[in-house]
Amino acid sequence: MSEKLAKTALTPATHTTPPAKFSHGVRKGNLLQVAGQVGFGPAAEGAAPTPVGPGLREQTLQTLANVEAVLTEGGAGWEDAMMIRVYLTDTAHFAEFNEIYNEYFASLQEAPAARTTVYVGLPAGLLVEIDALAVLG
Repeated sequence: MSEKLAKTALTPATHTTPPAKFSHGVRKGNLLQVAGQVGFGPAAEGAAPTPVGPGLREQTLQTLANVEAVLTEGGAGWEDAMMIRVYLTDTAHFAEFNEIYNEYFASLQEAPAARTTVYVGLPAGLLVEIDALAVLG
């Protein structure tokens, strides 16, 4: 019988405690799932997190930084990402998002991750949410 792999919750120091019972990321064996991250900057102790800016560029770059922080906390990087899911609030943002995304990953040497983009409703002020699945080793 095989040994059961431990499941580890991940919360980078830059992240606040989630508002419900979930983890920012979970690693089990060589799999790392990053929960949906949004464009919140690091919040001051006791302060509510807020979006970094009203624009798609600022929020996308912060969201990607937040996903990367969880990947790093779990011992991974973008080169380990197999799947990235993007949630946009406005179909008109698709082309601009792709420009920002392509710029962000321009220096990635590995094959790019697979990606899905869907349109959703997010809390007021938020324009984008991103999650990722990474495989390590």
